[in-house]
Parts: sequence; structure tokens; C-alpha cells
Amino acid sequence: MIETLAILAPGLLGGSAAMAAHARGVAKRIVIWARRPETRLALQGQPWCHEVLDTPEAAVAGADFVVLAAPVEKIIELAEKIGPKLRAGAVMTDVGSVKGELSRRCHATVSPLAAFVGSHPMAGSQKTGWENGTPQLFEQRVAFITPLENTPTWAVEKVVRFWNDLGSEATTVSADEHDEIVAHISHLPQAVATSLCTFLAQRNHAWRNFAGGGLRDTTRIASSDASMWVEIFQQNRDEVLRALGGLQDELQALRAAIANREWTEVRARLERGKAYRDGFRP
Repeated sequence: MIETLAILAPGLLGGSAAMAAHARGVAKRIVIWARRPETRLALQGQPWCHEVLDTPEAAVAGADFVVLAAPVEKIIELAEKIGPKLRAGAVMTDVGSVKGELSRRCHATVSPLAAFVGSHPMAGSQKTGWENGTPQLFEQRVAFITPLENTPTWAVEKVVRFWNDLGSEATTVSADEHDEIVAHISHLPQAVATSLCTFLAQRNHAWRNFAGGGLRDTTRIASSDASMWVEIFQQNRDEVLRALGGLQDELQALRAAIANREWTEVRARLERGKAYRDGFRP
């Protein structure tokens, strides 16, 4: 059991992590820091939060496990503030959806007696804020753990155990491999959903009143926070561009097959897509 768990800047993921840690008995004590005074006030008295601190430095004082739950562009800034102040044996992780540069820079902030191990739970929704959190958010969801080559094994094991204890299925990959994977399975779907909606927005807006489940399912994540996704696209620019280029080639091939009445080729593409989708785990 973690003695003191500190969660900094809790939004949907950080709030849910605190709720899950409390519900599952993962930590004896949970302390929170939030940037806005009104958020800190609202968090006081929450059953899953033992103390709310006014500064990130105060929140990590004495903590043996720290989760940086800020937006991607703020995680490094927070790490630079509190990394040097971590106690001996403490582990710091994050929930950022881009890992390469972030992991290297956060790792550089901690002393040799503490450790940073990047992580990214593949959980969330189009909603934001700790108010929308739930202790079940991470159940049966993959959590990427992204150690660097010189990350101590004991620290990696602690982060793996933390996400497993919250109900996730931890899997370990390199930071750069993570960024390639999520560019295709997370960032590309966001770009597609957004592009489909911006394309349809150029047509008669009344058409959306006729939308069935297909369009609603395909575009659900287009309702996600735009500022958050600008940051993600900035941080993972090269991998997102590669994924978009591959999808453009695929769409062009489908367009050519339809234009040339190559219905056997169209069927083959539809069947390959169906086989891939049917292979998703429950």
C-alpha cells in the first residue's frame, strides 16, 4: 500500500485516480493540489481526498508516490518544480498522452534517489474535470508504462503495480514506441472524427438531426476539448503526420476503387476493415 499518494492538477484522469485509489485501498493517505483556488476549495471535504494543499511543493512533501495529472504542456513545468524536492525512494509518474520528449525531460528533473516513470492510461471521455471522474474509469483499460533505458527497475515495478491496482492492465513499451502506437489508435481517430464533423458542418446543419448510431458513434470524440488536442498534436506532431499520411493513402485507394467500379476491391477492403474491428477485445 502507498503511504501518501499526491495527485497534482486533477482533471478527469487525476480525479478518477484519486477516487479509484481510495475505493480500492491503494493508498493510506491521498493529498491533492490544484492550480485554481476555487478548485482547491471544491475538493476539500471530498471523501477520497484527505488533504488539499496550496502549492505543488507542499503536496509532494513526504509523498512516496506522485501523479502529475496536468495537461501535457504543463506536466514538464510541474516536474521541474517538484522533481528536485521528491523524498528518497519516491516515484513520480504522469498521465500524459505523449511520452517521448516528456519522459526524457521529466526524468532529468529528479534526483538519483527518486525516480520518474512515464505512464499513460488509455481511459477517459469527451468530458473533462474531476467532477466527471469515476473510480471505475481505469477498469479493464490498458495503461502504458514507458520507462527509459536507465530507469530503475524498482520504480517501474511500483508504477506497474499502481495502475494494476486501479484496475488497469499495465503494459510496458518504450516512450517513442508509445508515441507511434497512440498516434494511430488514439490521435488519428480524434483527427478523423473532428475532420468528419468539420466537413459535415459545411453542409446543411439540419442533416445532423437525422443522424443515426453510425454517425454518432464515429464522431463522439469530436466533442473533446480543443485546447487539449492542440497540445497533443503539437507534442506528437511527427507521428500524427505519418498516421494521417497513411490514412490519406488508404482513402485515396478506396476512392479509386469506387471510381473505377472495382467492386471486388471495394468488398475486399470492407472485409479487411470488418475483420480488424471484429478482432477488438470485448
